[in-house]
Amino acid sequence: MTKAKMISGAVLAAVVLGLAAPASAETLFKIVTVKDDITVGLNDAELNDMGGDAGGIAKAIAAKGSLTLWQYAVSKTKDGDNVVAPRAKVGVLAASSLRVEPYKQPFKVLPHE
Repeated sequence: MTKAKMISGAVLAAVVLGLAAPASAETLFKIVTVKDDITVGLNDAELNDMGGDAGGIAKAIAAKGSLTLWQYAVSKTKDGDNVVAPRAKVGVLAASSLRVEPYKQPFKVLPHE
């Protein structure tokens, strides 16, 4: 097998696996202040309404003064698997020390209501 065929086969496998893998219904972000930080999740519609990225969320918080978002935390399923699940709706207030950043983790993310 030639090197070109091996590379094209690997690319094809990655594309097929990428299409077969379920997309996460939620995108997680960490909201950081001087005092603490929390992890929040937004679905695709909510994220698109806020500009599609961490900067858009920060601008929405600053412009509105506050946002109600779903807080996420690691929990265990009945089978003992770790997942990141919605914990509670929380209010996030605008503050000069606020930072919003993407948050990646290895567990499955469950959608909120």
